[in-house]
Amino acid sequence: MNLALPRFNISLPSLGRLTRPGPAGGGPLALGLDIGSHAVKACELQRTRKGYQLLTMGSALMPPDAIEDGALVDPDAVGKVLTPLLANLKSKNRNVAISVSGYSVIVKKINLPKMTAEEVEKHLIEEAEQYIPFDIDDVYLDFQDLETSQEGDDHSEIMMVAAKKDLVNGYIELLDDLDLQPVVVDVDAFALENAYDAAANQPENVALVDIGAGKMNINLISGGYSALTRDVMLGGRDLTSQLQQSLGISFEEAEALKIGMAPPESEDIQQKAADVVLNTCRNWSEEITRAIAFYLTTNEDQPISRIVLSGGGSRLSGLDDYLGRQCDVPCSVFNPFATVEYNKKKIDPAYVQAIAPEMGQAFGLATRSGEL
Repeated sequence: MNLALPRFNISLPSLGRLTRPGPAGGGPLALGLDIGSHAVKACELQRTRKGYQLLTMGSALMPPDAIEDGALVDPDAVGKVLTPLLANLKSKNRNVAISVSGYSVIVKKINLPKMTAEEVEKHLIEEAEQYIPFDIDDVYLDFQDLETSQEGDDHSEIMMVAAKKDLVNGYIELLDDLDLQPVVVDVDAFALENAYDAAANQPENVALVDIGAGKMNINLISGGYSALTRDVMLGGRDLTSQLQQSLGISFEEAEALKIGMAPPESEDIQQKAADVVLNTCRNWSEEITRAIAFYLTTNEDQPISRIVLSGGGSRLSGLDDYLGRQCDVPCSVFNPFATVEYNKKKIDPAYVQAIAPEMGQAFGLATRSGEL
């Protein structure tokens, strides 16, 4: 069993495995592909002396039910979305980085005595059943030593990730069929963490909250590495469905209402819509508050200084202000392109600004090396 499989590898910013900004010519980067249940996002970057240059990016809507809980349900339908998207982007980069999430992915932090990498690998294989609820032969494993031991301490924390082979292999087969070479398979939360690490001006203890269509991912960063990750099965699609049921409108009308493209027809509908939105946002805030409170039980001296929102749900007007008040922590929406150079004649700045909150994971994946 090889734990460090070339097609499944996690990357935590604090350990230097992230492709960081540096001098140009440091090797090609992968094309980042964030394949979500609502949309697929693509991003391609190039290193510069100042950081990164955006070469191309775009997104395309995914057909309903093509992906469920992070797993491919209809790979042919996904392929039919990816093919024209990549053609429109005109990228010649065939080496891609993707990320996975869902019930088939386990992220766990383990405290172990100091060991070599080989000893950690052997330990995880022999003791896998106490860490993961799957048969060891059915998963890909990877780990990183967070090197948290201090003088006089003979233990260190290990970040372990396990992903079911059928989940990962499904994506690899899809990419192979499209003549794409998967060089990195990461985890959604770590891809976003890498994006924030690359874009942030200074290190902070932050709560990275990505609100996608089907789930909300909470990743608390402390001391430069992930202290707690949590997937909550509440997302933007739930809000759309609740608007649809409450107002007796179509899913498409509810989606347009949610993002502000269709104003309410009457004050009564406006009030009902506001009540539904408030209830959903309250649920989101409670989950974030609960995660932060749990983190503080063992990290009281390392408080979370900021909530950073991303994902399609973060585009809900006023959500950052609301969460900031409810969670009693400053909150802002993430823009991974805030300091990134790009050709404004080829890429519309208004489009960049509009889509930026949804591009965090794709951006993080696009910082990874494009070499096997």
